[in-house]
Amino acid sequence: MGFFDRLSRLIRSNANAVVGAMEDPAKILDQSVADMQSDLVKLRQAVATAIASQKRIQNQAEQAEAQAKTWYERAELALQKGEEDLAREALGRRKTCQDTATALNTQLQSQAGQVEQLKKSLVALESKIAEAKTKKDMLKARAQAAQAQEQLQSAVGSLGTNSSMAAFERMEEKVQTLEARSQAAAELAGADLESQFAALEGAPEVDDELAAMKNRLAGGVTAPQLEPVKVSELDPELEELKRSIDKL
Repeated sequence: MGFFDRLSRLIRSNANAVVGAMEDPAKILDQSVADMQSDLVKLRQAVATAIASQKRIQNQAEQAEAQAKTWYERAELALQKGEEDLAREALGRRKTCQDTATALNTQLQSQAGQVEQLKKSLVALESKIAEAKTKKDMLKARAQAAQAQEQLQSAVGSLGTNSSMAAFERMEEKVQTLEARSQAAAELAGADLESQFAALEGAPEVDDELAAMKNRLAGGVTAPQLEPVKVSELDPELEELKRSIDKL
């Protein structure tokens, strides 16, 4: 395959892709029906022209047959009057008219076949247009539904990257953070309150000890002396060390 053939095919394929992407089903359907309506008008005009031509040929054939009859009557009249040459000329004109009538009748038969075929095509096109009109609205509705579904799927797919959705999710996370901080502050406040009550509950013992101390000082009572601790037994090695020190 040559380079230019490949390039031409590439250009055509890209052009077809661009055109296909630009096509709007609803507009194309409307335009297609409009084109068929235009074809129908042209076909009706063609049928009317063919029928008119058929009528004209038929009239010409009838006129040729009538002239042939007239020339035959003239030939009889000339022969009756003894004008043989004139009768021969009249018969020649009659033959010409007969040949013309024969040719016109042959053409008329052919024209009649064409007119019949055109009429059948007209009926078929009218039927197709009626069917197309019925399907057009249905296809347009299906196309609109498919486009709406595609837009919905695209919107759902882009929710993760959509700025408004991202902002919404950030605000939701912020609210959750504020709620967590509020809960933590409430727990801390409750802990402080518990510690205060615990301190109050332990205060009487301290107060009692403080009162006893005040009473001792006020009455001149000294605090009890601690008796020295007596060591009943010492380690033998410690005793030996002490004796050694005494001898020095």
